[in-house]
Amino acid sequence: MTTGPTTELLAHGLGGSADLPIPVTYALVGAAWALTFTFAVVALAWKKPRFDPATQGRPLPQWVTAAVDSPAVRWTIAVLALLLAVWVGVATVAGPQTGENALPGVFYVLLWVGLVALSVLIGPVWRLLSPVRTVYRLLPMSRRRPPAAYPVRLGYWPAAFGLFAFVWLELASPDPGSLTAVETWLLVYLAVTLVGTLVFGTRWPSNADPFEVYGIAASRAAPFRRNDDGRIAVGNPFDHLPSLPVRPGTVAVLAVLLGSTAFDSFSAMPGWRGFVDDVSSGSVWLAVLVRTLGLLTFAVVVGVTFSLAARATGGVDRATRRELPGLMAHSLIPIVIGYVFAHYLTYLIERGQQTVLRLADPFGSGWLGDAGVSYLLSMHPAVLATLKVGFVVLGHVAGVIAAHDRALRVLPKRHQLTGQLAMMLVMVGYTFTGLYLLFGG
Repeated sequence: MTTGPTTELLAHGLGGSADLPIPVTYALVGAAWALTFTFAVVALAWKKPRFDPATQGRPLPQWVTAAVDSPAVRWTIAVLALLLAVWVGVATVAGPQTGENALPGVFYVLLWVGLVALSVLIGPVWRLLSPVRTVYRLLPMSRRRPPAAYPVRLGYWPAAFGLFAFVWLELASPDPGSLTAVETWLLVYLAVTLVGTLVFGTRWPSNADPFEVYGIAASRAAPFRRNDDGRIAVGNPFDHLPSLPVRPGTVAVLAVLLGSTAFDSFSAMPGWRGFVDDVSSGSVWLAVLVRTLGLLTFAVVVGVTFSLAARATGGVDRATRRELPGLMAHSLIPIVIGYVFAHYLTYLIERGQQTVLRLADPFGSGWLGDAGVSYLLSMHPAVLATLKVGFVVLGHVAGVIAAHDRALRVLPKRHQLTGQLAMMLVMVGYTFTGLYLLFGG
């Protein structure tokens, strides 16, 4: 990630391979073997599909559902979220126009990383927290049929472009910590989302809002869901993962998320930085172009390799083969979540504290006294490095299990094992590459 005085907040505190309690080579080989062993076990012992999105969870007490669905509760949370968005705007304009401003932290930490954590723990919370949805609900036209129907062929593609725009700002733009850049991005996002919602109704944010779609994908790993009768229940996340809607652009969304996280680590490597400096020869915009092409390449490689691996099976017709990447896409969700927490755990907890403190006192009045940031994780680098490896490996193991179970359901019986070999090789490659990049090669 680009460094500089305005981007101090964006440092992830990832450390390096020296922080590992074991040599990085052992971690790489061990992770690859763990993934291979998992595949071998499930391939031999797992002969019938076990996960089904139609499986009902264990319902929580009725009062939980009643409280969550209460109009008073939902409106209170939505209005508080809207007021918080307004407060962030006020704090941005009235606060210091330097790296001490709270906006970059709200944007890159609380919104981008915090949204994933909340969605994994609770569910698709952005549907309730979105200021655009709240404003739309307050308008009389929200109670009428929208002027136009959302084109089915667009699917999640607008969200994929929106997510790429976000990671481009963070990883390829000239100055990702610039208040002007972040403000411009947010204003464009709010304008596009509001206009799209006014035209297409809530179908627009459900398909095109990058934060909502990101939250929907992450929420498929949450333990909470709705039963068919509307009751909030607790169940196996593996039953919930396949409920990810399969629409045009589903694979693209996950490829952008996974590819951008890998590029984040890659872009911090000295070799890449030196290459960018040599090619750009001091030209800022040429450097932006090179980084943009690098970021795009990572996303495309993830999307292409996953799609080819999903289609690499026999015994299916052409139409089914085209559908396989979408049908298998949910297996990428645990991998994406694993990488997010591996990369941004310190970022979320420690920079998140800093952001909350800045947001609580944007004018520097000093009313917080001696309140400061606790750097507990950074003070124990070996523990932190082990957690990073664990998140990556567990994410991939969960992905292998989810992919195997779906393959048993959608592939012909004669090809249920051989049809997964290409996917297994791709996931081993993702694991090896991800850990190698995470710890700086």
